[in-house]
Amino acid sequence: MARLVVMGGGVSGHTAATFAKKWLGKAHEVVVVTPNSHWNWIPSNIWVGVGEMTKADVVFPLAPVYKKAGIDYRQALAVSIHPNGKAESDAPYIIIESTQEETKGKTEELTYDYLINATGPKLNFDATPGLGNGKGGLGEHTVSVCTADHAVHANEALEKVFEKAKAGERQKLLIGTGHGTCTCQGAAFEYIFNIEHEARKAGIRDMLDIKWISNESFLGDFGMGGLHMKVGGYTVSSKLFAESLYAERNVPWIIGAHVNKIEAGKLHYELLDGSMGEEEFDFSMLIPPFSGVGLKAYDKDGSDITDTLFAPNGFMKVDAKYDAGTYENWKASDWPRTYQNPSFTNIFACGIAFAPPHLISKPMSSPNGTPINPTPPRTGMPAGIIGKAVAHSVCNMIKNGDNAHLHEASMAEMGAACVASAGKGLFDGQAAAMTVYPVVPDFEKYPGTGRDTDYTFGEIGLAGHWIKHILHHMFIYKAKLKPGWTLIPE
Repeated sequence: MARLVVMGGGVSGHTAATFAKKWLGKAHEVVVVTPNSHWNWIPSNIWVGVGEMTKADVVFPLAPVYKKAGIDYRQALAVSIHPNGKAESDAPYIIIESTQEETKGKTEELTYDYLINATGPKLNFDATPGLGNGKGGLGEHTVSVCTADHAVHANEALEKVFEKAKAGERQKLLIGTGHGTCTCQGAAFEYIFNIEHEARKAGIRDMLDIKWISNESFLGDFGMGGLHMKVGGYTVSSKLFAESLYAERNVPWIIGAHVNKIEAGKLHYELLDGSMGEEEFDFSMLIPPFSGVGLKAYDKDGSDITDTLFAPNGFMKVDAKYDAGTYENWKASDWPRTYQNPSFTNIFACGIAFAPPHLISKPMSSPNGTPINPTPPRTGMPAGIIGKAVAHSVCNMIKNGDNAHLHEASMAEMGAACVASAGKGLFDGQAAAMTVYPVVPDFEKYPGTGRDTDYTFGEIGLAGHWIKHILHHMFIYKAKLKPGWTLIPE
């Protein structure tokens, strides 16, 4: 009997573990190690953040689902990987630390035959002074929608702002990214338009000054270098598409910005041209940058081999070309295909946990040497697709040996769909529905745009909102392993 251990129970890890268990059956063991007791459909956190959903609408307990599936569930934090085992044994193992209340802090050695790293990111709030609390958590000056609890807190703060606006007190809101190397512009993009939508519904839009701030060099970059897409039969740039959305809703923007300090009611930033600026606010939601979760790796003799398994940013090395060099040398083929660690063939990474070979957007920095560019997105649909592909590979290796066929899921050959909410409502909701193919542009195959414009398109409207609402229920249904769950695509 082989044992597969999956570190992480988010979109990618949950997908990998549940499919692996279905394909392996009772003949082999699947273990999920995650510090979280609940699964969170993160794309709907923005609706919790404006009071249109509750926390209970976006989370569910993992234990009953894994029990039903026959998966061994450990509510614990993975601390370190020991891929060569101990001196007296060749069995590889990880050290985990319990996060359950009754056993919190207790450590355990968990052996594995195959390991999937799906730990996701560390929300690196402390990368920006004042964005974090100095202890790894969210600071007191801004809010976040990165977790369900954060979103609940954000809504509570937003309600107070709305109350002041209703009382005739003008309010300044600042939404966007809180560092020059942030990844997830999409969540902030959705949140700012949902706030604007709710303000109009509440009749206080004219009392709110809502402004966007982002590390993108242009609106619509989204960490993908922007894109050209079909809109209403015409090919337009995502820059034009995004600028029209902001202009139509009277939301001004600051772009190419690295937020370098946050104080009570004030934000300091540096622009790509090297100039410095300040913005005051009454309410601010800023997405933090991501980093690896801090896993360490050790050899038999106890020596630190973290650099062998992980890139400097803490994400796991896979079959990518990390020595591509400067931007002019970058190619779509640099991106990983199997997500297998090059040093240990029984270890894979998926979702945000794998280290990308380089940015997708063009690297930029200010004259002061400050990097100001979005890092590559690896969430949502790509995370699920990669998780399933990695599960396929591991199952093939368990059944057919280490030389078995490995499944491939290169982001340079993968299409993705994104539905970005611009306001929730039965008849007045809106969302921008976009598809992109491929996610990583291939300028050799698609000269000029890097993507196939026949499969890259976008529209905004009520239909998009209903698609997002349906996806919310569909993916929670799938994650709960309800009847027919395998038929729902990633």
